[in-house]
Amino acid sequence: MTDRLSSLDVSFLYLEEATTPMHVGGVSVFELPDGGFDYDRLVALIKRRIAYVPRYRQRIRWVPGRIASPVWVDDENFDLNFHVRRSALPRPGTDHQLHELAARIMSRPLDRGRPLWEMYLVEGLSGRRFALLTKTHHAMVDGVSAVDIGQVILDTTAEPRPTPTGSWRPAREPSGLELVAGALSDLVRGPGAVLDSVRYGLSDLGRTAGRVAGTAGGLLAMARTVSRSAPPSPLNVEIGEQRRYATADSVLDDYKAIRKAHGGTINDVVLAVVTGALREWLMTRGEAVGASAAVRAMVPVSVRTEDQFGELGNRVSSYLVDLPVGEKSPVMRLHQISYAMKGHKETGQAVGADAIIGVAGFAPPTLHSLGARVASGLSRRLFNIVVTNVPGPQFPLYAGGARLLTTYPVVPLARGQAVSVGLTSYDGGVYYGLNADRDAMADVDVLAECITDALEALRETVR
Repeated sequence: MTDRLSSLDVSFLYLEEATTPMHVGGVSVFELPDGGFDYDRLVALIKRRIAYVPRYRQRIRWVPGRIASPVWVDDENFDLNFHVRRSALPRPGTDHQLHELAARIMSRPLDRGRPLWEMYLVEGLSGRRFALLTKTHHAMVDGVSAVDIGQVILDTTAEPRPTPTGSWRPAREPSGLELVAGALSDLVRGPGAVLDSVRYGLSDLGRTAGRVAGTAGGLLAMARTVSRSAPPSPLNVEIGEQRRYATADSVLDDYKAIRKAHGGTINDVVLAVVTGALREWLMTRGEAVGASAAVRAMVPVSVRTEDQFGELGNRVSSYLVDLPVGEKSPVMRLHQISYAMKGHKETGQAVGADAIIGVAGFAPPTLHSLGARVASGLSRRLFNIVVTNVPGPQFPLYAGGARLLTTYPVVPLARGQAVSVGLTSYDGGVYYGLNADRDAMADVDVLAECITDALEALRETVR
């Protein structure tokens, strides 16, 4: 029996254009172990662990006539060495050179004729370090709700855990006639993706209504938010195919100290830092930043607890929140964001935002392309920027004996979005990754520096 892509997963394929490749990525920097680390060692490690993620040996096969969503089939010609690649920086390689390499790699779309992922070993980084760049299509992995190839190669100790050995034989690929027959059978047996989407939406609404009596008011408030166009901003421009990438490092204890002093959540503090950074960045560009100026962010928030990191399943809520870049006081910015986020959670406004993200799932496969492209075109009107915050483990991780030092996400750009901000916490640090259009954001490094400055401004209020 073939495994058919869900409505949401296939919508990521239709959303993809030359200027908006729909793959997520990561830039992870490791400390070179005493025994060294090379390409052969990485390939051997992935060969042992890839059985944990069988999807990474499968490719997408479209149904003739596209009468149904495509299916996953085993890649009979799977070539691990095609997906695991090797690169190097001129020694001693700098972080800036690593960012430039990451930007060029992430700009290129994945080959749809093969399993939709790549990994690069980057050697030559200064300070006895090397990096792993991962690149996986959204259709395969969605935030924290699935396992990525970059996760299964990691261990909690320098000694790799034992893994079972076994041989893999690809299943026979179905013929075109079998794909059509399977699609018709699915249509006869069940209501298909449309009712799945409706069922998901109703269950989400029911859960929210069960928790909060004011869900209807929350949906109306979200409708009012969406009805107001996002503020005009240099963050929203026509984008090209090439990218720039920048990072910022910070310490998790600083966020905890700010939260303890001023209230709110860690995510509220993160958003306050991003707000302060955007305010400073806009002023470096000579933009007018009045007292009421705001930047609207789409904020997917992980709602996992620390003891749930090993579990699968969707534990993400999404919000539209106006970031008060016009407010001069760092503390007042934090209070305003905390108030807005608390209001979102209490009134159930996350339902409205999730409905916007999943709208393409209501269209039959032949209309997915139109629906997804329309949704992408609306993004500039609905919000100015995406800010994702995914908490990670607060203990060291290792790959083949090499300790993971820092890890930065790469969040894809939607149409009309000049930059996306992703961050993850790991082992006491909070690491920002800024993926940006190359032409529109030549100063993305300035925005990264503004993040450091904005966090320092909040730290000063604690002192």
